[in-house]
Amino acid sequence: MAKLTSLVLIFSLLTAIVLLSSCPAMSEEVEDETEFNYDEASPLGPPNWGHIKPNEWFLCKNGTMQSPIDLRDEVVQISNLGPLQTNYNPSNATLKNRGHDVKVELMSNSSYLQIDGTQYELLQFHWHTPSEHTINGVRFDLELHLVHQTPLNETAVIGVLYTIGMPDPFLSLLEDDLEAISNNTAGEERAVGVIDPNQINFNTTKYYRYMGSLTTPPCSENVTWTVIKEVKSVSQEQIELLQAAVHDDYDYNARPLQPLNNRLVQLNCYGAGP
Repeated sequence: MAKLTSLVLIFSLLTAIVLLSSCPAMSEEVEDETEFNYDEASPLGPPNWGHIKPNEWFLCKNGTMQSPIDLRDEVVQISNLGPLQTNYNPSNATLKNRGHDVKVELMSNSSYLQIDGTQYELLQFHWHTPSEHTINGVRFDLELHLVHQTPLNETAVIGVLYTIGMPDPFLSLLEDDLEAISNNTAGEERAVGVIDPNQINFNTTKYYRYMGSLTTPPCSENVTWTVIKEVKSVSQEQIELLQAAVHDDYDYNARPLQPLNNRLVQLNCYGAGP
């Protein structure tokens, strides 16, 4: 009897380990984005993401905390969350064409975002055109997503919005590499040397905060979103370079807005100024 009990316990432990090890794949962004697209009239478009892989991507259809959303003044709660606590450091990085976007992946784990005492490691960042989030119904020309995770696979994303204007200094540093991968197929990578995330240079005192989801399959929820209120500038040529680097025949890779469903949206009011 004792031997049988021990075997049951060992089996249960092994099952738990397998389940835990399989969880990250369900909550991380899809690396091969050729499995879906952004054409709403296509069988692979956003309205059908939940049907493409019904078991893995079911939240894309059935989730109630989905992103992106419209950040509207009338539903925003003014809060004092304090300035963002980021500790970013230079790291070797690679540039990858994932199919519908370009991702910069950091090789070291030396950069992180801290929220309520929890450290989220900065893993990668990528761009969406036009912006996925809107502010009071206004959609911008570009949105950068900085994706962070904890060892327990909790996710926090910082969104930075851009409008057409002067070139973005950080993107200027990547122009040669973006041009170089424009001849690559989806999935290919290019080493880009040392990248310093601090050079993205976004405002850390004025931001929106809400709980949402990944904006690409599998649309995993319970993602802590921080959308920077200050809108930065980017040139039309830089946006076209991002689009050319992907060369997927689409000029956009932004998921449509999702219902708020009575979620709390906070606007951090730390610091002076508008």
